[in-house]
Amino acid sequence: MPDDRLAGPPADLELAELHTSLEDPALASMTFLNEVTGRYPKALSFAPGRPTEEGFDVEAVHRYLRRFCDHLATDRGQSPEQVRRTLCQYGRTSGIVHELIARQLEVDEGLRTDPESIVVTVGCQEAMYLVLRALRRDERDAVLAVSPTYVGLTGAARLVDMTVLPVASGSTGIDLRDLAAQVRGARERGLRPRACYLVPDFANPSGLSLDLGTRRELLALAEREDILLLEDNPYGMFHDGSGRLPTLKALDTRRRVIHFGSFAKTVLPGARVGYVVADQRVGHGQGRVQGFAEQLSKIKSMVTVNTSPISQAVVGGALLENDFSLERATARSRLVYRRNLAHVLRGLETRFGACGSVSWNTPSGGFFIVVDVPFTVDDELLERSGRSFGVLWTPVSHFYDGKGGRNQMRLSCSSLDSAQVEEGLNRLAKLFVDKGVLGVDTGTDSTPGCSSVSM
Repeated sequence: MPDDRLAGPPADLELAELHTSLEDPALASMTFLNEVTGRYPKALSFAPGRPTEEGFDVEAVHRYLRRFCDHLATDRGQSPEQVRRTLCQYGRTSGIVHELIARQLEVDEGLRTDPESIVVTVGCQEAMYLVLRALRRDERDAVLAVSPTYVGLTGAARLVDMTVLPVASGSTGIDLRDLAAQVRGARERGLRPRACYLVPDFANPSGLSLDLGTRRELLALAEREDILLLEDNPYGMFHDGSGRLPTLKALDTRRRVIHFGSFAKTVLPGARVGYVVADQRVGHGQGRVQGFAEQLSKIKSMVTVNTSPISQAVVGGALLENDFSLERATARSRLVYRRNLAHVLRGLETRFGACGSVSWNTPSGGFFIVVDVPFTVDDELLERSGRSFGVLWTPVSHFYDGKGGRNQMRLSCSSLDSAQVEEGLNRLAKLFVDKGVLGVDTGTDSTPGCSSVSM
């Protein structure tokens, strides 16, 4: 029989009584964009920044796993029991492939780093959270971020109650004068600006990259203003063939840079393996010094305990198979992205080149192109675009902590083939016709100065 002592209303919750971050739009952005894609499965999508699936191969996953097991047995001298335990048991909090990652950074980036300064994380997202959690001592601490910025950084800052201060991107990827002004202004208001987050190569969503001179000037500014730089580099391998510039971490001689890395775009997103290079020293009285990576591992032990050893083994096997070079491992996908980027840019020129009210940038690599349009780009229009025109994209407003990007859409060229790109742009053009930007090819005059589209 029911116990009358348990009678009463259900234990429901009020949003107003939960953490304030849950009411923040930044935390809803990723979920919303994923749900839109799921609601319109037949739509062609320029929205996701996911890697191409052309190279996905389940057998390769098994091959990488076997290669890593061979490495444990042959190179590290582990017995069969030890190999089994390394893969199947709880693992070292800071990771088991840190030495292989250090080799990859040396091979591809010319960066020599102590493997003990590397913490292997559950994707790059956890790495961001760990660093911001460690840097946020109290309500005065703030992080700067080049705007528009990756929404995952904004969301992680919200979770740790850290203020995000936007920095203008300018034409070079970061406006150094604005960065200096933001740092000094924050200090005048009693805040402690701890670090500046940016993506120096083919940034998400802007597609902008920092030239070598700007990278060096940024490091010098960070030294003068006594801030750290949080460098996120998921797209650096996907250049136009002219070669890559050195990362900020490779240029760093003063331990000013905390470097985030991920294998989601270069090896396998399903593995969910990222890492952070944190070689800063942390003093804690009486001359005692520890590594910042060690502090991050303390936090990680209370968040995810450790990163899946099996996932790490898959990534480790891929590094071993490619002689520790992601440049080599991504050669095929790099050609796909280069082809797709060129195709999208040509398609935009064909359809909108004569339309003075529509413009876009021309990145030299990466996944993303930003299109400027003379109408409001919001979630409501995205829904209608998927429902009525069968094409999806991303409103750039999701990447601003405010009202920016209201007339911009981000097109990602990474996950469509050439035929899909062509058809997707045709559908996008029909949306533009509906918005009055393009004319309709009906044998009559079209919108002045713009191309026309057959309906």
